[in-house]
Amino acid sequence: MERRTFMALVSGSLVVAPLAAEAQSAAKAAPLIGILFPFTSPGGSPPFSSSGPLPVDNPLRIGLRDLGYIEGENVRFEYRYSAGHDERFPALAAELVTMKVDVIVAATVTAIRAAQRATTTIPIVMIFSSDPVRLGLVKSLARPGGNATGLASLTFDLAPKRLELFKEAIPKLKRVAVLVNPTNPAVREGVSQSEVAGQTLGVRVRTFEVKEPAGLDLGFSAILQERPDGLIVLPDPLLSSQTPRIVEFAAKNRLPAMYGAREFVDAGGLISYAINFVEHTRRAAGYIDKILKGAKPGDLPVEQPTKFEFVINLKTAKALGLTIPRSLLLRADQVIE
Repeated sequence: MERRTFMALVSGSLVVAPLAAEAQSAAKAAPLIGILFPFTSPGGSPPFSSSGPLPVDNPLRIGLRDLGYIEGENVRFEYRYSAGHDERFPALAAELVTMKVDVIVAATVTAIRAAQRATTTIPIVMIFSSDPVRLGLVKSLARPGGNATGLASLTFDLAPKRLELFKEAIPKLKRVAVLVNPTNPAVREGVSQSEVAGQTLGVRVRTFEVKEPAGLDLGFSAILQERPDGLIVLPDPLLSSQTPRIVEFAAKNRLPAMYGAREFVDAGGLISYAINFVEHTRRAAGYIDKILKGAKPGDLPVEQPTKFEFVINLKTAKALGLTIPRSLLLRADQVIE
């Protein structure tokens, strides 16, 4: 081999080698996002799963994609799901910390608390944090401090309005069963506010607790023994994962129901008043983007929802023999016919 040819090959390889190394380094440098959810759909649309990546149509993934983050190209994910067993969150959060993720996205108050106990340095983006100040997750909405920020869902502050709308839809409403997951740290506030609203509206409110899917049938039996005029299902990922069973129970027993998530109404439930969970989840992507670009979570104000959805399923109302007042139909954001 001539010396000129040899030198050309060597110099070419020296150019290729750094480029390959740079590409490999760039791939390794892609930020790693830890997902700490109860299910693949913590508060959005079914299906709910306790394994695998977030679905491609998950609003968080869509939000990140809109901001230019593509999994496998310039961002990576590590998924950890509790499968509805909140006691698993501390161990799952610890795993994400050990993996040195760049950001932890935590859905539900229990997941957020587990993440905060696992790390004081890795940024945490909160989703469905209810009232994060009241629950001690942040110092204030304007200046969260610490390593957590994100979105406040205020889901349980809507409890009085739900009962008010429910009473307006069914004027004869006197006794209401409220289905809750007692392991949700924020549920106590929702129950308390429902009871206070019930006293004002002349409605007796009784709470029924379900801690896991296996206990749902017992909860249903206890509700039927109470013979309520209506059912309210407070927002919770575990209960949302059982949407078909809960909607079927209400329909089978001709029990009007008010839900804390519109997905129940889409599945055949009667009425819902809630934040838009899909939009709420999508907006978390903006926090991830800012943090990955260098913003400190403690300096990013916690965002509160400004729009609430009131949805009525008129087809279900007719099946139950109910006539929804026209004044209420005009105020609905959507009427499903």
